[in-house]
Amino acid sequence: MPGLRKAIISLSLKEAAKEKGRYALSVLKSFLSGLHISFGEVEIGITSEPALGVADSGDLEADLPELIVALGEAAKAAGKPVVFLVDELQYLSNQEFSALIMAMHKINQRLLPVILIGAGLPQILGLAGNSKSYAERLFSYPAVGTLKKEDARDAIVAPAHGEGVQFDVNAVEEVMRITECYPYFLQQWGYDAWNIAEGTSITLDDVRQANMKSLAALDEGFFRVRYDRCTPSEKMYMRALAELGRGHHRSSDIAEKLGIKSTSVAPTRSSLIKKGMIYSPSFGDTAFTVPMFDDYMRRTIPKLKKHRLA
Repeated sequence: MPGLRKAIISLSLKEAAKEKGRYALSVLKSFLSGLHISFGEVEIGITSEPALGVADSGDLEADLPELIVALGEAAKAAGKPVVFLVDELQYLSNQEFSALIMAMHKINQRLLPVILIGAGLPQILGLAGNSKSYAERLFSYPAVGTLKKEDARDAIVAPAHGEGVQFDVNAVEEVMRITECYPYFLQQWGYDAWNIAEGTSITLDDVRQANMKSLAALDEGFFRVRYDRCTPSEKMYMRALAELGRGHHRSSDIAEKLGIKSTSVAPTRSSLIKKGMIYSPSFGDTAFTVPMFDDYMRRTIPKLKKHRLA
């Protein structure tokens, strides 16, 4: 909200948008009051009287669109676009997702210069469609996953080349094979291989020596943070998924590994999807959201045991 207030004030500095800007600030104050939100510096900084009867019902799905439209009208008057950047969209509640979609739908209908760029795990397409059926037509959903091989190669080679260092061809191929071209993992292996190498050439042997350091770093940080958020039953579900190997697998096969019925694992699967640990690439299928997590689960829980999920 402080960022939204700042944007509105910036727009209102334009002579042509003063009136629209003041009105948008009044709507923002109404919005905060309606939801009983106290943002301290926000409320202190808004000296305008609230716009009574506008965005003050306390219903997020009704109020947020009115607020964003007021912002959009100020932006149009100022001749300036406004961009919302939202990460981790999958963690929005159904009501929050629905309100955001409705707001952008109204902006689109009125041709106002407000854009939403969001990022999240693959399930956001389904979440958006479940919230509002027209969401599939309102937004584009470009997939951002592992890099193409040529892009992954550039990500490894180009930064080193800029510092007068070269990766041997075999070393690059090994990094791409191990990391499955996942951007964060490319950075980790490149970092550790760089520190191990001597001279101005990074070899295949350097990359192989980096494996233990890179895996340890991921296990203690990237993977561990995700693992620790899960319950024992969720961990056993993921271990059963890991037992099936890489790629996506049928929910019934995961249940079979656990020795229980498919219906019994449904709540655990749903919980893991909400936590962003797994996703459903197609109906009835399940996969980890990041590469190499199956290997981590096998390292962390060496042997799968038949387990009754609670």
